[in-house]
Amino acid sequence: MADSAFFCPLTHEGLLAVRGVDAAKFLQGQVTCNLNYLDQTTSSLGARCTPKGRMISSFRIIQEGEGFLLALASDLLEAQLADLKKYAVFSKSALSDESAEWARFGLSQGDGALLALGLDLPQTADSVAREGSLIAIRLADGRAELWAPRAEAAALESRLAAQLPQAPLDAWLLAQVRAGIGQVFGSTRELFIPQMINLQALGGVSFKKGCYTGQEIVARMQYLGKLKRRLYRLALADGELPQPGAELFSPVHQSSVGEVVLAAPAANGCELLAVLQEDAVNDGRIHLGAADGPALNLLSLPYTLDADREIQR
Repeated sequence: MADSAFFCPLTHEGLLAVRGVDAAKFLQGQVTCNLNYLDQTTSSLGARCTPKGRMISSFRIIQEGEGFLLALASDLLEAQLADLKKYAVFSKSALSDESAEWARFGLSQGDGALLALGLDLPQTADSVAREGSLIAIRLADGRAELWAPRAEAAALESRLAAQLPQAPLDAWLLAQVRAGIGQVFGSTRELFIPQMINLQALGGVSFKKGCYTGQEIVARMQYLGKLKRRLYRLALADGELPQPGAELFSPVHQSSVGEVVLAAPAANGCELLAVLQEDAVNDGRIHLGAADGPALNLLSLPYTLDADREIQR
């Protein structure tokens, strides 16, 4: 269903809230995206990194109330909350897990359903529309997310179901794979720098915002152009669905040449995003789990990398 109209609850992620008068100032020094670009009509992808530039989380961030909400993989939320609280101790900001207070839905070809709710969402990627307590967010591939207070979830789901078929979460994840949108999970924490999952190509990294943790490494990789591992999309015809972090192999090296970022079932096997070494991609012989494991086929991504354009953000 990934290419058809549907909706599904987004149950694989949680919401981390950062609120207070210093929320923006505090987060600006923590994340790759530029919070100065955010307002009531704009969202962003982003990440938090170690001092060595390795991502410890990735997220979608929006303004909400007197602060921000960050949607990230549920298995990262507790650790991220605890870690951020250490740095926020001298800041006038409060951090909490608001996953239970919100419901989130993914919509594919669901603009009509949004309009019925009073949400006229622009087509521009990262746009935000609001109506009362409802929040709609445009993704880069045209899909949308709909966020609402938990108390409104049941009624909202009924209204969506009256206009769109409900699909399993796997359909949403397959659409994410096809959109080339990488994501960090617990099993891939600290494996990748942002450019390895093409986060800069999707507006999730600002090279003009100034310092944040890991900024020196991330900027160096962008300006010196020495990155040898990037995100690619592949197809696997047989076998079990690989989990994030599963290793990939190629005859060009004796050791692993990459890791799975995200995988989802497809009509013929599965499709996945993986970070791979450039020479292995050029060779074309890529295998899951071992050098003689199931073979994968390279597929295209829906965007191109443009370093000159990316550094303008």
